[in-house]
Amino acid sequence: MKNKITKSIAAAAIIGLAITCFAFRGDQNNSLSKTERANGWRLLFDGHSTAGWHLYNGTAQFTVWKAKDGALVCDPLDKSGAGDLVTDQEFKNFDLKFDWKLPKGGNSGVFVNVLERKEIPTGWASGPEYQLLDDANPDFANPSSRSGCLFGFAPQKNPVKSRPSDTWNHSEIKQENGKVKFYLNGILTAEEDFASKAWADKVAKSHFSRFPEFGKNIEGRITLQDWSTGVAFRNVKIKTL
Repeated sequence: MKNKITKSIAAAAIIGLAITCFAFRGDQNNSLSKTERANGWRLLFDGHSTAGWHLYNGTAQFTVWKAKDGALVCDPLDKSGAGDLVTDQEFKNFDLKFDWKLPKGGNSGVFVNVLERKEIPTGWASGPEYQLLDDANPDFANPSSRSGCLFGFAPQKNPVKSRPSDTWNHSEIKQENGKVKFYLNGILTAEEDFASKAWADKVAKSHFSRFPEFGKNIEGRITLQDWSTGVAFRNVKIKTL
């Protein structure tokens, strides 16, 4: 009997420790380790508010983007404050990391080097896009429209599938003096030099050529796209390079 009691106590202790460890790990979302802080990382999303962000070209209160359950969420059912979300700050040389997930058939993106001006109607009219796309979306048939692509310009540099709908993916965007790299779940998916003539030639031959400021900048705001399907972000962090 004594041995049974001892084993039961030990088992309960192990289960309790496992639950505690799981809870502790769960609390690590939207936070920085001591090492990350020492290395210059900072959060762009604090896990419970939209501080540091605003609607593109907007000053009114927005509701389509909100902090919910530890994620920065775009609610597709709320149209009272629809629009893309942009950082209050501009960035040039940076390493940006973020987790994201989409519903089935979802579509969104993250734009870099966005110019926010009244005469430029939307973020994608100036900023190149890191594409986010669920495999069930019809646009998946186009290789240059898949997750991790530099949207509209090239298929993934190294093929990698995004995780199933409603499952978190991890992405990274690194840019130094216009030279940018995209990563999806640890795999390099795109590489470009926004300061090069080769890039300017690509833009001139693309449908983005009708937007005078598209792809011409190596500094600007980071923008999250509202594309009416819903999207969620967490662990959005950045380091100046």
